[in-house]
Amino acid sequence: MAEHTFKLPDIGEGIAEAELSDWLVKVGDVVREDDVICEVTTDKATVEIPAAVSGKVTWLGGKAGEVMAIGSDLIRIETDETVEIVAQPEPEVATAPEPEAKAEAAPAPVEPAKPAAPRRPAPSPAIPLARNASGRPLAAPSVRGRARELGIDLRQLRGTGPAGRILHEDLDDFLAHGPDTRGGGGLVRRTGTEEKRVTGVRRKIAERMALAKQRIPHFSIIEEVEVEALEELRAKLNQRFGADRGKLTMLPFLLRALSEAVVDHPEINAHYDDEAGVITRFEALHCGIATQTDTGLMVPVLAHTEARTLWDTAREIKRLSDAARERRIGPESLSGSTLTVTSLGPLGALATTPIINHPEVAIVGVNKMVVRPVWDGQAFVPRRMMNLSCSFDHRVVDGYVAAEFVAKVKSLLETPAMLFMEWRDE
Repeated sequence: MAEHTFKLPDIGEGIAEAELSDWLVKVGDVVREDDVICEVTTDKATVEIPAAVSGKVTWLGGKAGEVMAIGSDLIRIETDETVEIVAQPEPEVATAPEPEAKAEAAPAPVEPAKPAAPRRPAPSPAIPLARNASGRPLAAPSVRGRARELGIDLRQLRGTGPAGRILHEDLDDFLAHGPDTRGGGGLVRRTGTEEKRVTGVRRKIAERMALAKQRIPHFSIIEEVEVEALEELRAKLNQRFGADRGKLTMLPFLLRALSEAVVDHPEINAHYDDEAGVITRFEALHCGIATQTDTGLMVPVLAHTEARTLWDTAREIKRLSDAARERRIGPESLSGSTLTVTSLGPLGALATTPIINHPEVAIVGVNKMVVRPVWDGQAFVPRRMMNLSCSFDHRVVDGYVAAEFVAKVKSLLETPAMLFMEWRDE
């Protein structure tokens, strides 16, 4: 047997340290090569660190929430390179040898259907749902991997293992019986409390939001936009091209409008270095797309939005958001945005007051679409309406300039043919 010491690897250019946000193993666990052993967080992203060898964990180099230098000792694994740790094969069912053929064979008896295994005993309601430092359900890496393969959301399960850990048997029980809704009848008092350390992505979000609110004097403009014509155009494009090119949502049209609007209002597509007192305006629109994930809000960046077609924009948004939600997005895709768009989708309320993504100077919020009665000069008619909630840095953007910018975006969305006009002088 030999003990292998695995160091915290280099996880990005220029990154000297990372926060150890969550351990997925403990001392004594047996891991396979490439099992995820921990998660570390930098200013850019959360990265899963796999085991370099198979073996038994003998030592952990830090606790969740600690900041570690790149290259420092992370974990020790006792391993025997001559022994492979593999999944146990399914047991083979013994069968009797076939009897010799007879003139008249009696029909084989029909075995009764095997009854389903009874549901496992329900955990005590007094035991709170077990969560690790990042808020994820407690489970071994092998259980997490199997749940991903089966498409099971571990948040639906209450584990029956030690400290509420989810076991393979809990997955089997879920597959056989579905979610466990047993909880007893009647109303009871809830008296439990839960303390949760702010680590990983959540801590980075907290730091960035506090920085933005402390240093940026926000003001917001909320404008109502009629999207009836745009929605009719979108439906026709999806009907005509959706099968070959993919479906279009509202977002590619909005990004197209923003790409046009910032040409006339370069003050909006900018960064403000308040320490150096320098404003940097960008010709390219690198649009941040605020994306909700299991670990918190992430902002993948759609580079050169101004040079993309509607379908290219839609495909890239999907690719980036899927990569963020599946925790396989790289730091290079989470930096460099010049203007951010945030949307709560169908949950989006009537209006919001989004917080600017520092050091940007503006953010565009998309609220939910609703049908409202609109007066057309003769009668009230139903129209699909949507509010835009835009926040601006008042140190850099004057109220009049912000109002002009919002009016430009509104005009382009309400007259979508203008999004495709090559009207600018050469």
